[in-house]
Order: sequence, then structure tokens, then C-alpha cells
Amino acid sequence: MSRKGIIAIISGFSGAGKGTVVSQLVQRYDYAVSISATTRLPREGETEGVSYFFKTKEAFEEMIQRDELIEYAQYVDHYYGTPKDYVFRQLDQGRDVLLEIEMQGALKVKEKMPEASLIFITPPSVAELHRRLKKRGTETEEVIQKRIARAKEECSYMEKYDYIVVNDGLEECVRTIHDLLQSIHFTKRNQETLIRDIQADFDQFQ
Repeated sequence: MSRKGIIAIISGFSGAGKGTVVSQLVQRYDYAVSISATTRLPREGETEGVSYFFKTKEAFEEMIQRDELIEYAQYVDHYYGTPKDYVFRQLDQGRDVLLEIEMQGALKVKEKMPEASLIFITPPSVAELHRRLKKRGTETEEVIQKRIARAKEECSYMEKYDYIVVNDGLEECVRTIHDLLQSIHFTKRNQETLIRDIQADFDQFQ
């Protein structure tokens, strides 16, 4: 019996390390990751079509008009969105798909796809979040403070997520989320076909 692919949405405060965690999950295991479109500029080391699809504001708004996105949201003056085609192709092939998206977009996907699992990654403290943002070296203190303020607002989203994982160390966090994702395959929702098959088997058993 082929295993049905699942969709998991991974979110967290900016600076929580979710991008690194997702990258490690994809490198170590057979997960497909959705590549988001964004209107922000590339950071050092980021590659078009690998890290993001980098779009102008005009091009992104055309994608919205053509209904080419599962979801989209505006975050710190930039658009972020999830293109449909790649996600549905991978699910159809039975692969598990990870979506690394912001909270607003995650809840929109959950509305459209109730079977999706919501996973929230958080650092152990606000002080650690601030330290990680400064360590990036890519943003001014003013922008960092905006991100901290936004994270404070985003705390209210945490209770809407199915799972909360503290990223207090990369190795442990990656293992925890991998184990969690594998366990989702055995929930009743993802075993409905197997349940029906066994019930039918009993009906035919002599």
C-alpha cells in the first residue's frame, strides 16, 4: 500500500531558526519543501528558485490576480506567498511537503486544507531571539526592534497551532520535528483508507 503524502506548515518568529531547521530536514530526509515567492531582496547566499522565487511587487500582484498562490501575506513591507503547482504535484506523488510560511498564510492554508498540520518553532526566550537576529548581521537595530515587536504580536497565533517545538539546539529540534512528522502518518485522519480496507476485509472474511 502506498503511503499518502502529508502537508506540514512550519512557522515561527523571524529569527527562530525555522529556515535552518527546514533546510536540515530536507537534506537529511525525503521531504519536499515548497519554495515561497517573495518581494524582498535576496540575502547573502540565497538563490533564485532554491531559497525563494524573488518577484517584483508588480509580478507578485499578477500572481495573486491569476490565483496562482495557495496563500499570501504581507510581512514587514514585503509580500510572501506559496505557489500552488509544486505543492500539489508533490502530494500527488505521495511525498510529504513542508511549507515554511508566516502565521497569517499558515492559517489561510489550514482553512483551505484542514488536513495540514501546523508546527510552530520558537526560541527558548525573547533574549535569545534578539541575540539570533543580531547575529545575522543583515539588518539595522531599528529593523530588529520591528521584528521583536512583530513577534510580540504573533504570540497570539501560537495557540492556533497543532504543535509547538522549542528550538534550543539544532540537532534536537530537527530530530524532534522529523519524529513528529512521521507520527502524523499514523493519525486517524491519515489512515482513513486503511480503516475502510480493514472494515471491508472483516465484512468479507469467512
